[in-house]
Amino acid sequence: MPQHPKNKIAPRHDGEKLEIYTLRDWKEYVGESLLIVFSVFLGLVFTEFINSRHEKSETRELVSNIRAELDKNKQFTIEQYAYDQKVLKSIDSALADPKLQARIVTNDEFHLNYIAPAGVLYRYLDNVAWDVAKGHNILSKISFKQAALLTRIYDEQSRIMKVEDEVAKVMFDPQSRKAVNTHTTLMLIKDNYHAWAVDRAPGLIKQYQEAIELLKED
Repeated sequence: MPQHPKNKIAPRHDGEKLEIYTLRDWKEYVGESLLIVFSVFLGLVFTEFINSRHEKSETRELVSNIRAELDKNKQFTIEQYAYDQKVLKSIDSALADPKLQARIVTNDEFHLNYIAPAGVLYRYLDNVAWDVAKGHNILSKISFKQAALLTRIYDEQSRIMKVEDEVAKVMFDPQSRKAVNTHTTLMLIKDNYHAWAVDRAPGLIKQYQEAIELLKED
């Protein structure tokens, strides 16, 4: 029975040193090759495991930030909706009172404070957490239902925020600074509040709550 590994003694000549060679069969080479392949495979598996854990942790943090942002935006939308309703009542009062209209527009100035004492937007709705999450490819890490709902919510809240720009367009129009046009100007402002903010708010508040529940950790 052959020994393993095999040693072979090279012939000795005068003046030469005795040299010993180790002979290895093919099974040893195959074994070493398999060991190397296994080591590489194990390293890849471990690296993938670490990356997967990191990605899951990052996704949980991103989702948590979005959920906190939605919760805050929901409360702000409720407050903005209540404020907008007061603005609409003030506009209705001004539409029925020519004397009040005369105070709203004087000397080519439009005094918004008579109908909206805290400005057009009482609260601002944030989208920072959503933008950061999208930058980390969050849409590929959450369910289709979650992605669709969040996209719809943030699109809708951006439309509500747009009321400030649309009302500003009406107010900055030179025609709105003419007292004779005050009634028309107030009607246009009222229409913008309805179209961009007031009529959208109740549905958005419901969507906020749905998303907050949907994003809860299991």
